[in-house]
Amino acid sequence: MSRIESEAKTVLLHRRQALRGRQAVPHDAVRGTVLADDHGPAEAPSEVVRRELAEIDEALGRIAEGRYGACLACGGPLGLQRLRAIPEARYCLGCSGHRIAED
Repeated sequence: MSRIESEAKTVLLHRRQALRGRQAVPHDAVRGTVLADDHGPAEAPSEVVRRELAEIDEALGRIAEGRYGACLACGGPLGLQRLRAIPEARYCLGCSGHRIAED
């Protein structure tokens, strides 16, 4: 595993753990309240959080498969600065601009 993959994996695992920490815990059936730790009630994961968790898991999968750092559209490199800024990035700058224009 390369240094950038190792760094990305560490960042992604920490972000995933932090995001999962915000998810809801089971309800207390008797009281009808959300059970939580000392930090107050937990929130149900929003669509944004679920999407971010999925993107993190996909990036971790690409690292495990040896495909990390390559654009999913053109196959070119994503670039070191992009990967450090957005470790779950899937597209290079050129292809991500085209995807926005198409949507």
